[in-house]
Amino acid sequence: MHVEFLGAAGTVTGSMHLVHVAGQQILLDCGLFQGPRRESQRRNRELPLVPHELDAVVLSHAHIDHSGALPVLTRQGYGGTVYATPATRSLCAVMLDDAADIQASDARYVNRRIAAGELDGEPVEPLYELEDVVRLLGQMVAVPYHRPIAITPNAKLTFFDAGHVLGSAAVALDLTEDGRTVRLVFSGDLGRHGTPLLRDPEIPPGAQALIVESTYGDRLHPPRPEMTEELGRILGRTLARGGRAIIPTFALERAQEILHALRALKARGELRGVPVVMDSPLAVKVTDVFRMHLDVFDAEARALFEAGHSPFDFPDLRYVSDVEESKALSAGTEPAVILAASGMCESGRVLHHLRTTLGDPNSTVVIVGFQAPHTLGRRLVERRARVRIFGVERDRLCDVAVLNGFSAHADQAGLLDWVESVRAAGALGPVALVHGEPPAQRVLRTRLEDAGLLDVRIPEPGDRMHL
Repeated sequence: MHVEFLGAAGTVTGSMHLVHVAGQQILLDCGLFQGPRRESQRRNRELPLVPHELDAVVLSHAHIDHSGALPVLTRQGYGGTVYATPATRSLCAVMLDDAADIQASDARYVNRRIAAGELDGEPVEPLYELEDVVRLLGQMVAVPYHRPIAITPNAKLTFFDAGHVLGSAAVALDLTEDGRTVRLVFSGDLGRHGTPLLRDPEIPPGAQALIVESTYGDRLHPPRPEMTEELGRILGRTLARGGRAIIPTFALERAQEILHALRALKARGELRGVPVVMDSPLAVKVTDVFRMHLDVFDAEARALFEAGHSPFDFPDLRYVSDVEESKALSAGTEPAVILAASGMCESGRVLHHLRTTLGDPNSTVVIVGFQAPHTLGRRLVERRARVRIFGVERDRLCDVAVLNGFSAHADQAGLLDWVESVRAAGALGPVALVHGEPPAQRVLRTRLEDAGLLDVRIPEPGDRMHL
């Protein structure tokens, strides 16, 4: 028995880990790699496995860096089952459909620019189409938390709440070979304690080997109330000078959490009369999915919904799905707070808003999530003077504010506490750190070793961990 690390090893994107047991292969996650366009296209088309040799696929949650390559997998020949929680399956129905639409739209735009001689390069094609997403959804089976299910003759799956996003799961696999059973736990992405809307992360018992994310393994998050206060100050300064605030946001979880914070600011009388626009058809659909799965919310959020007070509605908030309405919004100049996808500024409507806002010194781009290397979002975090949008270099005159405290990922303290709790609830052996950049992973490994863990690894792509 062993795990082969194929993606999110030494980086935070493209989550993909292959479990081998008794001649069977089980894939944990199948995420899109996000980075430089050409490298991303190549890596996402050339999956580092043979799809028809897989016996099962287990999905931890619906974020695109964990789920986004699943239609590529089925397009290339995987015909088996994909296991996920009910909320994750519901979210994949809208998020992967949106991903296919964005790929088609971006390909048309880039190819028009190439044909017109405005860009160099070869024409691009989408990774997959809507029919591939529909085929995938027909292969997805929803499994509730805490309900064990046999997924191969030698593997049993149990989901536990990871508290990261709606439906996110820590995965426990009981693997049997030659009369010996080992419990492997995969954290997926871990959430934070006390997060608005969602429950706290659970501790899977009995772990003997662990794969754990390490995104923020080298830092601590400021308290969430401080982040709401800081967001209010940033927006207040921007709006006072007549500018716009553009908030690139992931449609799943981050968009809803920022809306929750803006609702609190509005309730205190701040941002009075200022329009707040959620310009994302996907975020609109995802928010509707949230309303369908009240069972996975924390008690406070459920009480709000049941009393008819949605955390996602407040005065001056407008949801935009129509393309022409989005174009008019992008062309406008009046002060406003605009949330738009994608969260790393690599695709979607936020690019059009950034194109018209970057040159305005009165405006601010507010970064509220992790930005992977080589993405436009990371270049903005680095506050580069010039950035490329749709292949054209543009001057950045606007402010950039970074609020990592809104992250849905556990920080170093949260990761250490969770791993220590997993150890206390099992007989923990090897630990592999994934989904993190090397500096963060090295710091976290040192802290775990200081806590008494003897076998902490930082795998490279292709490395194996024997169970």
